[in-house]
Amino acid sequence: MKYVFLFCGTAADQAAFDALTPDELRQRYSQVGRWFAENQARLGHGNQLQGPDTATTIRFQADGKPLVKDGLFLEGKEIVGGYAEVEVANLDEALAMAKSWPGRGTLEIRPVIEQR
Repeated sequence: MKYVFLFCGTAADQAAFDALTPDELRQRYSQVGRWFAENQARLGHGNQLQGPDTATTIRFQADGKPLVKDGLFLEGKEIVGGYAEVEVANLDEALAMAKSWPGRGTLEIRPVIEQR
């Protein structure tokens, strides 16, 4: 079964990440790189996203006309920092994999609707 992992966090998580020293940042990226290497067989496409200040949203109005707005669609306090496709047997395997994520923050798991 295919899932998408959304690597999320709050503004406080982002501030803590931004405050890491260069050595701490290297260590964190090393841990994350090891996690990706260990799970490579189950991972598909994914990317780290640029900061929320770079987001642009297109909202379609009732008349169908697009309205372009700088900023996020979601106005909550959470930030999506990246995503990865994951191919596993079931949700339990996805949960076990997600629990080993060393990047901290929050990890949201969503099943993918696979085309027939």
